[in-house]
Amino acid sequence: MLAKGRKLAGRSEEMSAHYAFGPQDDDAIIKHRLLTRTTTTRGEPPLKKLQKKFMSFATEIEKDADNISDCERLYKAFLQEINTFELPLLKSKAVVDANIREKESFNELQVEIERQILQAQTDIEDLKKQLEQSKIERQHKEECEAIRKLVSLQPPRSETEKLIADLEKEIADLEGENIACVRTLELRKKQFALLLHVVDELQNSIEDEQKSIAYELRAIAEEQKMSIEEGSGGASDAMAVD
Repeated sequence: MLAKGRKLAGRSEEMSAHYAFGPQDDDAIIKHRLLTRTTTTRGEPPLKKLQKKFMSFATEIEKDADNISDCERLYKAFLQEINTFELPLLKSKAVVDANIREKESFNELQVEIERQILQAQTDIEDLKKQLEQSKIERQHKEECEAIRKLVSLQPPRSETEKLIADLEKEIADLEGENIACVRTLELRKKQFALLLHVVDELQNSIEDEQKSIAYELRAIAEEQKMSIEEGSGGASDAMAVD
């Protein structure tokens, strides 16, 4: 019936290009044709034929003449036309009822689909949250695994404690050696300062001795020079006396 309605709607759309009614009048025209059993634009409508049969029968009954046979004939023709007209109506009613049931089924199906869509959306949101939580948990597991691998690469605690103790002992020994070196260095500085002082005094004394020796040498040289001059002067006087 739906397909038939669609075909009629399609035909009405095609006819709208040739007749003086638009697509908005399609539903009213289709409804009218279904009620009057008019499926084409040609021929006499079934309802009008039924009306004619009834009018012929009624007119024949109202006559005063002896026309029982004609009345029976027209009555039978009228009943036949009623049956002919009623059968498509019953079929149409069955189709309408089926369409109503189908529409109700479609409405229920639509409600169920909408419910399922909402449920699916809710499930998707829940799955998204679970996915995010799973990603966080996986990241934590990967970090824990990386830390575990780093820890497994380290030596045992006993070895680490022994190594720390050895390093502390070595540091203490180095600090002791450093203190001894500092003391030795201070002593060497004092000794070197004393040595420099002694060297300086020695150098001063040597310079003083050199100066005194030079003075004495000059004095001796002066004395020798004077003695030579005195000797020269005595000889000259003697030669003059002679």
